[in-house]
Order: sequence, then C-alpha cells, then structure tokens
Amino acid sequence: MKKGLIVHNPIIRRKNHYVPEVYLKNFADANGNVWVYRLSVEHSNVPAWRPHSPAGIAYHSHLYTRLAAGAESDEIEQWFEREFETPAKEAIDRAINDERLSPAHWRDLIRFAAAQDVRTPARLLERLPEWQKTTEPLLNEVLRGVVERLEVANRTGVPLQPGPPDPNSELLPIRLRRDPIPGTDMTGLRLEAVVGRGMWLYTLRHLLTKTANMLLEYRWTIVCPFGDLRWFTSDDPVVKLNYNSQSDYNLGGSWGQTGSEILLPLSPTHMLYTQVGERPPKRGWAFPERETIMLRRIIGKHAHRMIIASAPTADIVELRTRTVSSQVVRSEREQWEKWHDEQTRAEQELMSS
Repeated sequence: MKKGLIVHNPIIRRKNHYVPEVYLKNFADANGNVWVYRLSVEHSNVPAWRPHSPAGIAYHSHLYTRLAAGAESDEIEQWFEREFETPAKEAIDRAINDERLSPAHWRDLIRFAAAQDVRTPARLLERLPEWQKTTEPLLNEVLRGVVERLEVANRTGVPLQPGPPDPNSELLPIRLRRDPIPGTDMTGLRLEAVVGRGMWLYTLRHLLTKTANMLLEYRWTIVCPFGDLRWFTSDDPVVKLNYNSQSDYNLGGSWGQTGSEILLPLSPTHMLYTQVGERPPKRGWAFPERETIMLRRIIGKHAHRMIIASAPTADIVELRTRTVSSQVVRSEREQWEKWHDEQTRAEQELMSS
C-alpha cells in the first residue's frame, strides 16, 4: 500500500445523523415532515419555516467516519445506532404513549439523552478551543512523566511495568517520536497529536462508557407542557439549565452539578427531565403556563443552527432572529464538506511522517 492511501469502503454510511431519525420522527406532522427554522439563511426571501423529511436534516457527511488500518470505518456511527438509538426506540415510544416504563426502559432513555448531549457539532465546536489550548501542555506533562519513569528505571535497573490498557486508545491520533540529538548518543522524545476528530471520538467513547453512568443514579421523569402549548426540539436537543429566575439563568449546567436541570424533549407533548440532586415531579406532571413558555424560549435559545418543530411556531421567529448572509451559510457548508478530508489528511501526516 502506498503511503497516505485511503482505502474507500463503498458500504459504509456516508450520512452521519447527529440527531437520529428515530428521534426526529416523533416531531413529524401528519405528512411525516418536521418543520425547520434555520438560524442562518442565504437571503431574506427564505421562508422562516420549511418542511423536511427527518432523513434530510441534522446530518453531516462522514462526521464520525475514522481511519482504521488504513481504511475508512463507520464503527462509531454503528455504535451509536446499536448502543443508543435502537435500544431507545421502544422506550421513547412507550414514554410518549404514556405506557409503563421498566427500569431497562428508563436506562435506555437516559443513555440516549447522554449520547445526544455529546455527539452534536455544537458540542464539538464548544470543546475544540479548549482542546487547542490544553493539549500541548498536557502532552508535555505526560512526556515529562514518561522521562522521569525511564530515568528511575535506568538508575535502579527495575524495568518499567506497563499500565492498564485504555480500551479506546486506538481512537486517539497520537504519536511518540524519537529524534537523535546531534553530536550526542542521546535520543529526544516528542509526543504529538492531532486536535480534532480523533480526540472528539475518543472523548465520546469515554464519556458514554464511563462518565455517563452517573446519570443513571439520578431520578428522572416525563413532564408535559401546559394546555395546548407544545415542546419543540433542535439540532442540539439536550439542555443543561441552571435556573434561578426568568432573569437569572444560564445554559452552562453539567451532568454532575447539583441543581442543574437536564431536559430532552421527546415529542411535542413529552419531555425527559431531571434536576440533579432533587426529587422530580410525578410522571405526567405539566408545567404551569409561565414555566412552559419560559422553557420553550430556553430550548429555542439553546439551538445551534436549527429549531425543529411539528408545526411552524411564531414566537420562535420573534425569539431567534435569523442571520441573513450567503457568505456565512456558504462558509459553514464548505467547512463541513472539507471536515473528513482535512481530518484524514492530518491524521495520516502524523502517523506516516
């Protein structure tokens, strides 16, 4: 195989839905369409709301595709479907039909919510600046620890003992380089990594196989909106809310923060809900009108690039003013079109140079 060659597998899934069809279908109208309000449009003549098939939105090409043994792999996309989407379908159906939920159903709902919280482009773009800032210092710290252990082993004659293997380490695009130091018989060590897709996929695996288990310990419920009001959702559907009043709240809650409210609309009339450290209301409880309106506004504000509803919603148009710019729309589209090739090239250059 030539250096840098990608082996294309024609059967892998190119369209990677970061909000699954199985979820979006619960917000479909009588024609099977969901209504989408995009927050960035090319020109002012674009209608505020447009109907779309659930299969035609909330995806990017090769969002989770990675290189494995020189070939493209959709392992992560299949893992999401197998471990989170398919198990949750029955649980969501039962929840929105007000049927009994077993402990296993609740577990599937909670795990689905965890996956939806971390797998979206919104979450990736939120984390990238942090990784770009912290990766180099972290790698240097790790490398210093390795050097110290090598020096101790060399001094004492006691060989290094390997630590426990990381089951997800194959996802990290990281390489240890050994560079001879000119004029000496010594070798320098350099640890390098690509900040991007591989780091994100590694983080997803770690969060959803380990950290997310804390969510299973919380008390969850299904809550409803007031009267004829309806929930909608978005391309970033899990909201983590710190709320004190209508003028004092933020969307910076977290899985482990006492008092944070975690919510995921499941349908226009049902929402998965918990408040960390608190006993939730009884299943089927409806928020009062004022709180329902407030939560609808918060869900709308939390959207990344689109709001998704079972019918056009006038108050959202008033709440989230669209950005009208063909340049912004084109730039973002091109960014995602180049995502897979750019990430693949960077990983190949790291591992082959």
